[in-house]
Parts: sequence; C-alpha cells; structure tokens
Amino acid sequence: MLTKTNDTGILIVFKLMNKLPVHMKEKIRENINNPEELERLYRDDRKSFESGFEEITSETEDSELVRFWKIRLNSDKKPVRTKRTQQTDIIFMVAVCVISGFLIKIPDIFHISSTDLIFYERNAGTIVFFGLAVYTVWLNKIFNPRKLAVIVAAFLIPAIYINLMPSGSESDSVMLACIHLPLYMWCVFGLVFIDFDFTDKTKRIEFIKFNGELAIVVAIIFITGGILSAITIGLFSAIGINIENFYAENIILTGSVCVPVVATFIIMSYTTMTNKLAPVIANIFSPLVLLTAVIYLIAIAISGKDPYNDRDFLLIFNIMLLGVMAIIVFSVSETSITGKQKFNEMILLILSIVTIIIDLIALSAIFYRLGTYGISPNRLAILGSNLLVLGNLVLIMIDLYKINFKKCSIEKVGLTISKYLPVYAIWILFVIFGFPLIFGLK
Repeated sequence: MLTKTNDTGILIVFKLMNKLPVHMKEKIRENINNPEELERLYRDDRKSFESGFEEITSETEDSELVRFWKIRLNSDKKPVRTKRTQQTDIIFMVAVCVISGFLIKIPDIFHISSTDLIFYERNAGTIVFFGLAVYTVWLNKIFNPRKLAVIVAAFLIPAIYINLMPSGSESDSVMLACIHLPLYMWCVFGLVFIDFDFTDKTKRIEFIKFNGELAIVVAIIFITGGILSAITIGLFSAIGINIENFYAENIILTGSVCVPVVATFIIMSYTTMTNKLAPVIANIFSPLVLLTAVIYLIAIAISGKDPYNDRDFLLIFNIMLLGVMAIIVFSVSETSITGKQKFNEMILLILSIVTIIIDLIALSAIFYRLGTYGISPNRLAILGSNLLVLGNLVLIMIDLYKINFKKCSIEKVGLTISKYLPVYAIWILFVIFGFPLIFGLK
C-alpha cells in the first residue's frame, strides 16, 4: 500500500514537472507549418518553446520554416560574453582599427606619386570591408588555414588587379570596375559572416539584417562624431590654433575607416539594444519612403522632367531606386525576424509595386538611350543592374501578395531575397573583370 502511494506520488510529481513542456511540445507539433502561431508560442514561453522544439525536430520534416527556427534559436543561445572576452574583443578591435588606419594612410606614409583621390577611389572600400572581415574572422573563430587563405586571396587579387589598371585614362569600364569593387568586397565579407555556409539561406537573412543594424549604428556614430569634430575645431579656433587640415587628414580620414568595425563591436556586444532599434527604424522608414516615392512620381509628371534625355536625372533616378530597394530588403529582413506585422507587410507590398513602376520607367529610359546613342559600358551596366533589381522586386512583390492575401509566411520573402544574393554577386564580378575585357579602356 505504501509502495503504491509512493508510486502514485512520484507519478503525480513527474506529470506536474513535465506538464508545460509536453503541452508546448504538442502545440509546436500541431502548428509546425503555422509561422504566426509558432511566433506567439515562442514569445509566450521561450524556454518551453526551445526545449519542445528541440524534441520534435528529429520527428518533423526539415522544411525551410523549421530550418529558419533552428537558426533563430541557435543564435539566441550564443554564449554569454564575459568581461574577459569583451576585453579581448576590444583589444582585437583596436588592432584592426590601427591596421585599417595604416592602410588608408599609405599615400602619406610612402609618398605615393599618384594622387590621393585615385588611391581612395580604388582602395577605400577594400580597406573598410577588409577590416570588417578580419574582425568577423575573430568573432566567428574562423581559424581554418584553407578558409583564411581564401579570404586573403579574395581581397588581395582584386585589390592588385584594380590598382594595376591605368589611372590616366578616362575609361568608363575602369570607373565601373572601381565603383563595383566595394560591392564585391561586401560579398566577400558576407561569405565570412556566414562562415562560408552556402546552403543555409537563413544565415543570409541574418547577414542582411546585420547590414541594416550596421548602417544605423554607423550613422549614429558619424552624427555624434561630426558634432564632436565641430566642437573640437571650434574650441581650437577660439584660441587661435587652426587644426582643420590636420584633423581632416588624420582624425576624420582614419576614423571613417574604423567606424564600421567599432559599430560591429557595439552590435555584437549590445545585441538587445540594436535588436530593438532596427525594427523600429524599419517600421518608421517604410511608410515614409513609400510616401516620398509616390510624391516623387507625381512631381515628375507635374514638372515635365524626364529621364529619357537628361543623363544626370536618370542617374539620380537610379540611385533613388537602389535606395528604395535597400529599404525594402532591410524592412523585409526585420519583419521576417520579428514576426507577423499586418500593417507593415501591406506597406511593403505597396512600396514594392511603386518601386517596380519606378524601375520600369528607368528601364524604358535606358532602352531609349541605348537605341538613340548606342551601347556603352555605363548604359550596359545600368541596364543590367536595373534588370536584376526588377527581377528581385517582382519575386518580392509576389511573396508579399501571398503573405497579405493568401496567408503565406513572411519568412518566405526573406528566403527569396537570400536566394537572389548570388545573382548580384555574379553580375558584380562580371562588371569588374568582364567589362574591361569586352570594352577595353573605353
């Protein structure tokens, strides 16, 4: 009798201890294809969700949504950064900043005969992304010799190639190669960020999200740095010492290439702050950008200004298009992380449609100029870029339509964007290495 009572008591205790996890496990299993309900369960009880999700992953089909949640939960379980590791990261960050500052000052240190402007045009982007890549290698603990050799070669070979190009000629293909080189370096940095894991699309979403957070933190640092610089120069001017030239050539120049690395340290060290800030920025800017884009299209119609015969206007038009595209991608990546947001998803759908209209106008102008003035490196580069953006926008618009009207998962848009990134990388490589071969120095 005593044994039976004890067994019953133990059974009751066991059930009480496991009631919540088992309940959560069943809920996850029932809603494994329902992203909105999974998000709600996660926010209601993160601990039970994590344990329950781990238990059923072996039983469920490895779908894109399941892989997304695996990455998300694994990123939430990153080891806690102790004071010691943070101090080590600070030391390494300072070392990377010193290297970046040294590289950007090469013309002054070694008295290079070519003008400083040409050096900066060809190498500034490489130096910035090289610093980011080196610091990310440290953060991700990428110590595999083969991977390190690939990273060095990926930066060194294009840097040598671009600096061997003639500097005295007015070559459009050389100029385009210089413009696209920082984009290529960004792609290399992306590979380092995802630790060369080409198969996991959700890591690419994390990379896009990180770039948005990086842009925000970098902008904040530049604003505060600008205020500090103005105060510093003003204080020295008040006592009759002019430090403007020295400050610009040394502090501002070297500081500018170090800011992205410092911003990365802030993002990695204070994830809670940046994770809260980025979605707010994305939610605020999406409606504002939509309003601006609509007003801009109306203003074009009223003013009579057209991109068909005005080259500078077409260039500004394309810059605006790329800016709006960047806002859409950033906003989608933030929405895919933070979960279902009906208003923002509808705004993004409308914004994608408006941006497609802008892109079609730009494409019609480019085709008109190609027919009127013939093929040139600049026109072909703009045409290719606009066609790539149009294809990406159409896919994003289709996914956003399904999300708003057919109850599709928002994560699908992020995955669509991540799958499209290699297409941009191939085009960038073609412009850098293919255009100079096709067009020579024209």
